Amino acid sequence: MPMVKDAPVLDSTDRRILRVLQRDGRLPVVALAEQIGLSPTPCQRRVKRLEETGVIARYAAVLNPGQVGLPLQAFVMVALSSHAEEEVEGFQKALSDRPEVLAAYAMSGEMDYLLHILATDFEAYADFAMKALLRMPGVKETKSSFVLTALKPPGEVPV
Repeated sequence: MPMVKDAPVLDSTDRRILRVLQRDGRLPVVALAEQIGLSPTPCQRRVKRLEETGVIARYAAVLNPGQVGLPLQAFVMVALSSHAEEEVEGFQKALSDRPEVLAAYAMSGEMDYLLHILATDFEAYADFAMKALLRMPGVKETKSSFVLTALKPPGEVPV
């Protein structure tokens, strides 16, 4: 993955902080400082800098979709009929309004977008695909693949 322009320089202590926080973002600063070998005040300053520079984008709980009633996961490739600005903007706006869309990526290659979709069951997915996705501005073609087993779900960023 390419470096982001003007990305902050991370030293080994920053990287240790990031590894620990990726495993437990609720860890109190005192416990974090102890784990990485710093006193709490400089540890807190480093965490604040990592937050302010955008290295730490946010804190969140990682949920198991199946345990909250969304066991069906699909990855959908979407091709648009045109790349006209208003069509792309319309498609992206329509995506942002759909709670079924866990993640969406603009892609290079054969398709224009890759969507990660969650649904309660196949019928709910079909309803989303037929009544929402295929009616979004500019959608020319979609190809869906369904997750059978998550062999390696999203995890930690290797720092």
